Amino acid sequence: MASKRIPRSYSLRRPLAWVGGLVGVWIVSGWMGSAEFGWAPVWPPVVALGAILLSRRVLFSLALGGLAGALVLSEGDLGHAVLSIFYNHLRPALQSPWKAGALVFTLLLGGFAAILEAGGGLRRLLEKWTHGSGDVRRRFQWSTVGLGTICFFDGLANSVLVGRVCRSLADSSRVARVKLAYLVDSTSSSVASVAFISTWIATQLTLIDDALVTVGVRDELAPYGVFFGSIPLNFYVWFTLALLLLSIAFDWNPGPMRRFERTARAAPPPALPRKGSPAPATGSLASALVPLAVLVVGIMATFYVWEARPLWPFTFEKVALAFSSGDGPYILLTGSVLGLIAAIALYPRATAPVPAPAAFLQGVRTLLLPLTVLLFAWILGSVLRDLGTARFIAQVLEGSFDPRWLPAAVFLTGVAISFTTGTSWGTMGLLMPIALPLVFLLQPEVAATAALPLVYAVVAAVFAGAVFGDHCSPFSDTTLVSSVTCGVRPLDHVRTQLPYALTAAGTALIVGFIPAGFGWWPAWLSLLGGVGLLAVLVKAVPRTADP
Repeated sequence: MASKRIPRSYSLRRPLAWVGGLVGVWIVSGWMGSAEFGWAPVWPPVVALGAILLSRRVLFSLALGGLAGALVLSEGDLGHAVLSIFYNHLRPALQSPWKAGALVFTLLLGGFAAILEAGGGLRRLLEKWTHGSGDVRRRFQWSTVGLGTICFFDGLANSVLVGRVCRSLADSSRVARVKLAYLVDSTSSSVASVAFISTWIATQLTLIDDALVTVGVRDELAPYGVFFGSIPLNFYVWFTLALLLLSIAFDWNPGPMRRFERTARAAPPPALPRKGSPAPATGSLASALVPLAVLVVGIMATFYVWEARPLWPFTFEKVALAFSSGDGPYILLTGSVLGLIAAIALYPRATAPVPAPAAFLQGVRTLLLPLTVLLFAWILGSVLRDLGTARFIAQVLEGSFDPRWLPAAVFLTGVAISFTTGTSWGTMGLLMPIALPLVFLLQPEVAATAALPLVYAVVAAVFAGAVFGDHCSPFSDTTLVSSVTCGVRPLDHVRTQLPYALTAAGTALIVGFIPAGFGWWPAWLSLLGGVGLLAVLVKAVPRTADP
């Protein structure tokens, strides 16, 4: 009888490789700690990045990087290292109002998004927008972008929700599914990363807060203030959105996208809905728009009422001070609860496919893994702070690296990490604890407030580099979800979206981050110049010809 072939999943090679790698990290980390090896502070991020590249497992890689740093600090004592991870690094994070509030706020917003999707109000809104006179192709694409902008509260939820809602209408509008995937993907993380009310903001604020604490300027600079200051300099995001609008307005489809669009236009519209298409919308517009309005207005009003004294007269200075409040976690939670109450109250119970509590729990479950990644990013950041990683890198670069190149260098590093690993939150967790402190450590004579322009540019570069991989990495969850919900192969989505992403990234580097680092001109001029350059490029490259 022929011998049975052992399935690959039962092979011992992979487990042995994992065990060997863990033992190797344990031995090298212990040696570095006991021998006081000079380059030990950079060992944990090297381990984390190497593990991500080899395993594609973000959670495991961040945990391994944190463990490597804890082993260095404990001189190889495994038991002490494991205990210190939970007692010295995780416990203080969970006791922080910012971090604890970030976890709860993110979960509430995930449930909020799921309730809006299940209610059907957003699909009703899309159908309303797409009906009318004029070019149905452009009208559908504009409507998709509009719906993606409204779903600002989470990148992954945006991809799922907008992809599902728009997929059945793409074929009848003669828009290629890959073009729909590009529209959905480009409005997901781009919008969520600059929205001041999103699941991203909680992560972004905690990472900024940790970095400011590392260099001792937390009392002078507020995380929310730094975040708001970085928004105009997030050039990759703004140029991605600008290119999105230009591609619709001028019917610009570079590279492989041109072939898919021509095929879609030549095909007759389907006579019947395809299998798996969403059912007709049953929710009212109010069931989607009113909770969104309550969420946004509730958070903004709570910030102002909580902090501004006196409330009248209303001034923008009071608004700025209110958003710099240290009570941000409580305010975000208050506004998200108000929005959630409105969503549940207007939920169409009679026609919705699932009850509101079930939809809420489903939305919460989708964010459990990303939040676990965030926990281990906090642990890694805390370990790097204790090792003095940022200070060590600053000492190495001192005298040989011009700080004005820092935004461009951080952006390119973020692009490389996020593309090869497919993780935006992991990229932010790796880069922010090192990049932001470098602003102050490379120029110690500069006061915190005087360094703000470079602080804004570096923070924006971290977020921009992280979003790049979210758009076009074949390993990104957002990329995969966008392709699946829009009904296209992930490889086709990556191939057709990459020319857009590279165009936006190149423009962001040359017109945005390099001038921002050197202070050649204000951010608004870079934005205008970049959009103008993109418009010239779009007009210069041939657009899709009708079949």
